[in-house]
Amino acid sequence: MGMTDPLLRPSRRAVSGWAWASVVANTVIVLTGGAVRLTASGLGCPTWPRCTEESFVPHGELGWHGVIEFGNRLLTYVLIAIAIGTLVAVWRWTSERRLRLLSFLLAAGIPFQAVVGGITVLTDLNPWVVALHLMLSMVLIAGSTILLVRVRARGVTGVPQRTRALVVATFAVLWIALYLGTVVTGSGPHAGDVDVPRNGLDPQVWSHVHAASVYVLVALTVACCVALRGTRAASAAYWLLGVELAQGLVGFVQFFTGLPIVLVGIHLLGAGVLAALGTRLLVVTTSSGTPAADEQRDVSTSVHQTS
Repeated sequence: MGMTDPLLRPSRRAVSGWAWASVVANTVIVLTGGAVRLTASGLGCPTWPRCTEESFVPHGELGWHGVIEFGNRLLTYVLIAIAIGTLVAVWRWTSERRLRLLSFLLAAGIPFQAVVGGITVLTDLNPWVVALHLMLSMVLIAGSTILLVRVRARGVTGVPQRTRALVVATFAVLWIALYLGTVVTGSGPHAGDVDVPRNGLDPQVWSHVHAASVYVLVALTVACCVALRGTRAASAAYWLLGVELAQGLVGFVQFFTGLPIVLVGIHLLGAGVLAALGTRLLVVTTSSGTPAADEQRDVSTSVHQTS
């Protein structure tokens, strides 16, 4: 196999690898973006698209805050490269319009997300814009997960309609909980810069509102575990429940210990993992997998590689 084969003559396994890379990269940038905020480096590069009015790169006067913020910006180029690789691999592998469109939207979403990130800087880290920036990353994680599950043909047939409705409700509440988490963050102390105003909401009240949504989410996920027991989709529900419980524990501990930076970072990473696992549960219970034509493509590729 040549070095370009995973991109120009990709197998299902190769395309799956690109999709995995997309999931991981979009999750990692959530963590690095959180590091920017938690270290008060959000205005380490005080303008956009340049780092300063005179330069695209930080200079010594900006200190380590400039390095952290600029490093997070550079990671966007890694995301772009992965997104382009995923796009090419998917289009070379399959003719299915849904997968091709999804890979295109994921690729287009990266520069769009970068622009939103620039707007957060130009608005001096307005908490509502920062929340939008994070939620768009969650959408990219979810989209990458959809692509991964469909490429791997992990759909489960025969799931009752009532159970599918339960999974959809769980997925919807998950996103409500994720958004309410950004509202709590916007009212809390980690603004990204010491001079940035918060959203003006009471963090105590909204922490309880967020916690209530998590209680509903956990209850619905337990119901999914029961409804899906004995099916191939059960493990997806179990994984989601396990991470929800771990995420809830981290949330409680960080709340009662004054929001230490390390725990907040772990909680942020957990949010990205939940977005992926919740999407995985939704897709495996509502999709029957990849078209049979692509199975034939895999066979043809395998014959070509062994000849």
